[in-house]
Amino acid sequence: MAELPINSSSKIDFKSVARLLTIVENDLYGADELLRNLNINANAPVIGITGPPGAGKSTVVNSLISELLLNGKKIAVLAVDPTSPFNFGSLLGDRIRMNTHFNHPDVFIRSVATRGAVGGLGIKTMEMADVIRGYGFDYVIIETVGVGQSEIDIAGLADITMIVLVPESGDEIQHIKSGLMEIGDAFIVNKADREGADRFANNLQKLICNEQGEIPVFKTVAINDTGIAIIADFIRAFSSTQNSKHLFLLTEKVYRIIQQSKMKIVEKTKLHQLVAEASLKKGFSIYRFADEFNATNS
Repeated sequence: MAELPINSSSKIDFKSVARLLTIVENDLYGADELLRNLNINANAPVIGITGPPGAGKSTVVNSLISELLLNGKKIAVLAVDPTSPFNFGSLLGDRIRMNTHFNHPDVFIRSVATRGAVGGLGIKTMEMADVIRGYGFDYVIIETVGVGQSEIDIAGLADITMIVLVPESGDEIQHIKSGLMEIGDAFIVNKADREGADRFANNLQKLICNEQGEIPVFKTVAINDTGIAIIADFIRAFSSTQNSKHLFLLTEKVYRIIQQSKMKIVEKTKLHQLVAEASLKKGFSIYRFADEFNATNS
């Protein structure tokens, strides 16, 4: 398979990008060869945007795209939707809120289902981001829906992880301390025109200091682009190789690739059918079933 171009000055064929992403996302013939031969642009950062529902993540992303598009840059967005545990389809598959940029010639937007991945983000999201980085884009933004553990899981995929909160998140500080603070390279207090925003931002800043120093807290009103330019400047200046999490990110990605390879024998829809059949038998045990499945497929 031919190498993919990484010359960001050339026009990108979005149809080709979409076709390659479909091959990788659905693990179709040629996906493994495609991934092995990617010529990835290491200077194209993966930016994770996450946080609780209602924080305005999509509005932040929409405004951020406008800033990052300056100087002819090309941007791809993977909007990660949760997957139904019953039919394995995307619950929010039509969730495209970046309508301002939907038809922009330098912006590519793709909605991606988690497919039931533990943590909310699957190996396919990482692989799709790498395909995009190998096809000439300057920035890859992954926006998670912010449910379950997806906020924590994004740290294993993104070079830059940004947590979007709102002033009313003050009551959630204890939850934030439980892990969300540890993964953020920057925090965004959106809807900062609301009462209590300054107090919340100051309290948040005190909580998130670490051994590397202060982690930036940005205040935005994304609906009118207020405060977005400084975030774009932060992203432009950010170096993934200087990030203290760089080795962790590489290790995590390799771990997921190995894990995915080991789990390829387990097709969830087929497993669903096998469990349905076995559960009808008298004395069914999930533990014995798992042992027999492992023995058969080892």
